Amino acid sequence: MAGVAVIGSGNYELFIDTGFLQDAFTLDDATKAVLDNTTYVLDGTTNFAGVLDGCTNVSVRRGRQDIGDQFSAGTMSFTMLDTSGIFNPFDQQSPYWDETTEKPGLAPLRRVKLQRYDATNTAQDIFNGYIINYNYNFALGGLDTVTVFCADQFYLLAQTVMDQLNVSEELSSTRLETVLDLPEVAFPVAQRDIQTGTVTLGGSSPFTVPQGTNVSQYCSEINQAEQGRLFMTRSGVLRFEPRIGNTLSGSIADFHDDGTQIQFNGVGISFEADQVVNRATVTIAGSNSPQTADDPASQATYFVQAVNISNSLLHNDAAALKLAEYLLVPEPKPRYTSVETQFNMLTTAQKDVLAAIEIGNTITIEKIINTTQLAQELAIEGIEHYLSFDSGHSITLFTSPTTVVYQLILSDSIYGILDALNVLG
Repeated sequence: MAGVAVIGSGNYELFIDTGFLQDAFTLDDATKAVLDNTTYVLDGTTNFAGVLDGCTNVSVRRGRQDIGDQFSAGTMSFTMLDTSGIFNPFDQQSPYWDETTEKPGLAPLRRVKLQRYDATNTAQDIFNGYIINYNYNFALGGLDTVTVFCADQFYLLAQTVMDQLNVSEELSSTRLETVLDLPEVAFPVAQRDIQTGTVTLGGSSPFTVPQGTNVSQYCSEINQAEQGRLFMTRSGVLRFEPRIGNTLSGSIADFHDDGTQIQFNGVGISFEADQVVNRATVTIAGSNSPQTADDPASQATYFVQAVNISNSLLHNDAAALKLAEYLLVPEPKPRYTSVETQFNMLTTAQKDVLAAIEIGNTITIEKIINTTQLAQELAIEGIEHYLSFDSGHSITLFTSPTTVVYQLILSDSIYGILDALNVLG
């Protein structure tokens, strides 16, 4: 089995781009400069160094904790014991020192990826991104450590600004593609998974994007109008999902506390006033006509609890009113907000499922409360991983409520009934 064994959890590896091309064509080299060489080629292959065996812990955070939050860059941090000084950026004897450029091979903005090997020894991505910072901690009379901070490609979008962009009226997904295609952005097409949006964005002069607009912020404004999901997957792909509503996706992981399914050792339950939204106002860019949706019955019970979106990218007032109505949550409902489990409690198959779980997937959480089993189907909004060589791998999933609908099946006693939860297509 490839990788490094983590107690009770499986085999993992943490790869860092060393900055070297291990099989690149090199001029004036007797071996690497031979024409028509099939071993040393023009592009070369990036050399990744596996460093997990020198780490004490790894922490990954992706997504959001609540459906009302915006998505931001996913992050990973890990701490390495530098027993021989090879991670020191001043050490020219390090195997990671690039003699060609006379620079350290392990440097900021190099690729990094955390992977787990499943039961078939196939690598599963857990995080894919870039190193942002190395923090070196020198200990007199002790072991030096290096703490490394990483972020996914959202970080790169957040460091980029746009030239002025004159936009046309178009779907949210088309607008996103337009931004990603800009020469000053040039986000790789191969790293996009843009699903078709459900709303149209404005194209008149008030919607012109000013020069200097932050790319990540503008992409978040597109998603704010859509009310979908915009995030980097665990494999480093930018995924855009349309407005969240009912889903045909069944649960891919069932958490039960009765021992019959995936066990868990922590669950969050929320039942709070902050869940209520009974007045929502949306104003499109350049307009002085805010569109407001109210729920008087909810206001009478829970007082007025409002949200406001100004300068929305939606193309007209009708779309703004529809969004305002979508944002209403008239009553608080108790729900499971998170679930945590340790891999050393799980079967091999369950570990493989959870290592590959993704934002937007549907899960079920079932807990026995006073002899009554309470089960909810929920969507994943955020994921946190923590690896320790002392305690193994733990994962926490943050959730949002969802309504699962099922495909209509003729002559079936349950799924053949025409109602709101059995649908065509």
